Amino acid sequence: MAAADSTSALVGEVKPDGPVKAGPSGRASRGRGTTVYLRYVAGKLGGAVVSLFAVLVTSFFLFRLIPGDPVKTMTGGRQVSAEQLASYRKEFGLDLPLWEQFRHYCGQALTGDLGTSYQFRAPVNDKIMEALPNTLLLTVTSFVLYTALGVFLGTRSAWRRGGLGDRANTGLALLLFSVPAFWLGLLLIIVFGVGMGPVPGLFPTGGMESGNEEGFAYVLDVAHHLVLPVITLVAVEYGQTLLVTRSALLDEMGSDYLTTARAKGLRDDLVRRRHAVPNALLPTVTLIFVNLGRVVAGTILVETVFSWPGLGGLFYQALSVPDLPLVQGLFFFFAAAVIIMNTLADLLYPLLDPRVAR
Repeated sequence: MAAADSTSALVGEVKPDGPVKAGPSGRASRGRGTTVYLRYVAGKLGGAVVSLFAVLVTSFFLFRLIPGDPVKTMTGGRQVSAEQLASYRKEFGLDLPLWEQFRHYCGQALTGDLGTSYQFRAPVNDKIMEALPNTLLLTVTSFVLYTALGVFLGTRSAWRRGGLGDRANTGLALLLFSVPAFWLGLLLIIVFGVGMGPVPGLFPTGGMESGNEEGFAYVLDVAHHLVLPVITLVAVEYGQTLLVTRSALLDEMGSDYLTTARAKGLRDDLVRRRHAVPNALLPTVTLIFVNLGRVVAGTILVETVFSWPGLGGLFYQALSVPDLPLVQGLFFFFAAAVIIMNTLADLLYPLLDPRVAR
């Protein structure tokens, strides 16, 4: 009987109302699963390409609505003849029709060339790469801290829902999440930078370094300048991660598999760490990848408030001219980072939960 069953599984199974299914059913199921996943991946990648093109178009036309003549701004208010202004416009291609400028811009962007900055007379790519490490230092440090803090406090709040700690955590998270980052940054500068009453000024009010340190002293100096902007970003961002993690874990806590795990005699913290939290992480993974995209963009207002020499400060400086190639390039760079991270999160979903790709 066992041999007959094995032979039936390999050759196929005859059903009264259907044809013979050749080969093992597992192989067919895996094939269908692979096809569904590849179709899912193709759809997500296609959507990302369309989104990137939409950003490319938006970045070109949106910033041309900004009032002001970038050529006159570059002259710094000096008296310049009409011939010199015309020469500048021709140099930067501003004398061409708008559609011709757009065609040239798209052609450059497709080759990875984001143009030349008006005010710096340098390639936009070089300016981005020059400021990117400073932004990553600030935002990655903040990202690691507020993600770890949000996930930890979110799981503890959900597991002890309704308690004093839960109410305190969620209340503080909602309060800080609603506070504008630039306002909190200015408040920290006044209290801990300049000093207020009995509180002396403990930290620098802006910049990334003092400019006169070397070696390990330089590392400590940069870390000293990091404190206030990192506290600002962590304070306003950790609440979102906490609330999403708490909500997702609360949805899982009534599941039957957790009741079964407890019935087997597993400790409560083991049930939480090994069973509940991993299954509740899907929304948190989404948020983490979105925040990773924002890490590349940096936080424009926070970098501006603390005079941090990163991409956010560079974007604000370019916007005030307006330096169109630099503004367009930074906007496209920021949006592309978010789109790419969102796409990676979408591609990761089916690996965490196969039902997503169905």
